[in-house]
Amino acid sequence: MTRNWLGVLGVHLALVVYSLLALFPVLLVILNAFKDRLTIFSAPYALPNAQTFTLEGFRTLQSTANFPAYFLNSLIVTVGALALMILLSSMAAFALAEYSFRLNNLIGLYLSIGIMVPIRLGTVGILQLAKDLELVNTLWILILVYTAQGIPLAVFVLSSFMRQLPKDLKDAARIDGASEYRIYWLTLPLIRPAIGSVLAISMIPIWNDLWFPLILAPGEATKTVVLGASVFLGQFVNDYNAVLAALTLAIVPAVLLYFVFSQQLIRGITSGAVK
Repeated sequence: MTRNWLGVLGVHLALVVYSLLALFPVLLVILNAFKDRLTIFSAPYALPNAQTFTLEGFRTLQSTANFPAYFLNSLIVTVGALALMILLSSMAAFALAEYSFRLNNLIGLYLSIGIMVPIRLGTVGILQLAKDLELVNTLWILILVYTAQGIPLAVFVLSSFMRQLPKDLKDAARIDGASEYRIYWLTLPLIRPAIGSVLAISMIPIWNDLWFPLILAPGEATKTVVLGASVFLGQFVNDYNAVLAALTLAIVPAVLLYFVFSQQLIRGITSGAVK
């Protein structure tokens, strides 16, 4: 009993140490964003106080960059892509899990290959398609690209959970006269842990992506927060207060969103393990 307790304590201690090491750079950036330039170099690990506290970097951001618009663009793209991805992926997963047809396994294999092949390999083709559809410098092209990027993994995860649902529940609904679409909607609450896991896994890569916004939507009206921060850093590379302020605004929302969905991710992993 004592050995088991010590083993659990050791595992938790190792996880705490790893978490602190992972979060330390983020905390260091945030702390120094609120300190004057001299203190950033003389006491980088110290907390800001009445003498060293400043919002000069954030004032520079406010006067030289439209970060509220960048945040709104990132939010629209992230939420829109996740919503569309979950809708399409859950419908495809329901069909693959519920119906037996000749191409079932082949379609599942085809989608699984999409997990292994990076979508960036098709950047030239995607750019040409966006140009033909007149979607360059629009948020729609980013939403569609990120949706396509996340569908393979989402279908793989959701179909695995849907196959584990009791068929008696769905058969009972059919006996009561429920349509297949109605049965599909009834299964969604039963796989909420899986949906939460997919959202948590897919959200951070979408929010933090720089590649596709730079290539497909580099216009001022469609810049995401990561692209806007990158352009700003290139212009104010020697203004350390402004640089740290821009990094803070780019990092903090992603961290907060991940913490919001982290419980769903853990529930999805544990639920899958139990089943």
